[in-house]
Amino acid sequence: MKIVVAPQALKGSLDAEEVGHAIARGISAALPVAAITLLPVADGGEGTVRALVAATGGHLRTRGVTGPLGSPVTAEYGLLGTGPPLAAGRVAVIEMAAASGLPLVPPERRNPLMTTTRGTGELMRAALDAGCETLLIAIGGSATNDGGAGMAQALGAHLLDDNGDELPPGGAALARLAHIELTDLDPRLAAVHIQVACDVTNPLLGPRGASVVYGPQKGATPAMVAELDRALAHYADVLRRDLGVDMADVAGAGAAGGLGAGLLAFAQAELVPGARLVLEALGFEAKIRGARLVFTAEGRLDGQTAYGKAVGAVAAAARRQGARVVALVGQVALGATALAALGIDAALPLADGPLSLEESMSRAPELVAAAAERAMRLILMGEEMARA
Repeated sequence: MKIVVAPQALKGSLDAEEVGHAIARGISAALPVAAITLLPVADGGEGTVRALVAATGGHLRTRGVTGPLGSPVTAEYGLLGTGPPLAAGRVAVIEMAAASGLPLVPPERRNPLMTTTRGTGELMRAALDAGCETLLIAIGGSATNDGGAGMAQALGAHLLDDNGDELPPGGAALARLAHIELTDLDPRLAAVHIQVACDVTNPLLGPRGASVVYGPQKGATPAMVAELDRALAHYADVLRRDLGVDMADVAGAGAAGGLGAGLLAFAQAELVPGARLVLEALGFEAKIRGARLVFTAEGRLDGQTAYGKAVGAVAAAARRQGARVVALVGQVALGATALAALGIDAALPLADGPLSLEESMSRAPELVAAAAERAMRLILMGEEMARA
């Protein structure tokens, strides 16, 4: 029996690969002859790099880059091991949060007037130096609100003030932008294929824009939010005048403090739903063809599962291939009808009794394996009864 194991990470306890190995142990305990294929997945957020590297037999690289506050940080990115169907040539996967993310900034120092995406651009340049022809970029978890200006500067763009001087880091400086010069922009960007995992539709500006919606969680006061929105509006005006691109109202341009706009304007990137990006990069549907069962895992199944979450995408793909789907979850907030509509045949809780969150996280490998074994034994019992 071919069984595919395609879990997400269980945040705070296990990454997707570790969850997958635990599920495989549980399945094998109940059915030692099972042919198990491990395909760790992600939704384009935290864990995307490691999930794709693990599933493709790729490897991680580390790079010293500029952190969101301007001080050096060490960030990792991945090189995929097997060429996915979306591109020929070497493929890199980058999480902007590794270089420009909110966890890199202590709460008392969070200030999106000053934080920069330069380190994300430096990771992109490292991938280009490694010979990559496709970049997959996950942009969740940013500490920044600079419209991708720092990213563009790291790749050779010049953002100049009235004196012809380079703008300093941060979203506030965009209010002084006078001219954009692309003479030194890395020419490899013209040939590389860039896909960006983006599950939000926020525009760059206004009441649903980057500054108003996401600025406060990055440390912005109401006065800062207004200042940042004005600065991004000026930035959008200069992008329109100097580059001929109108970013003001583009869906997704406001993602990651406007990094979505910067990647569109300077790198001709394509914004795509995160789970779709990951599954396409894995060649997921081809790899699950012929499977009878697909096991997946998630911390919580709820109304958001159908909208960009990897578990929903996994279940939909499995159903298209005629496979049944078992989800192992920390919490289930959906009824049987809603689960069936997602393509999930059964959802089993990971906990084996009343447990605190701390105990559940500390026992995660054991609980995941035990839940998988319980699920597999129930399936085998059902098959025996059907034959009787």
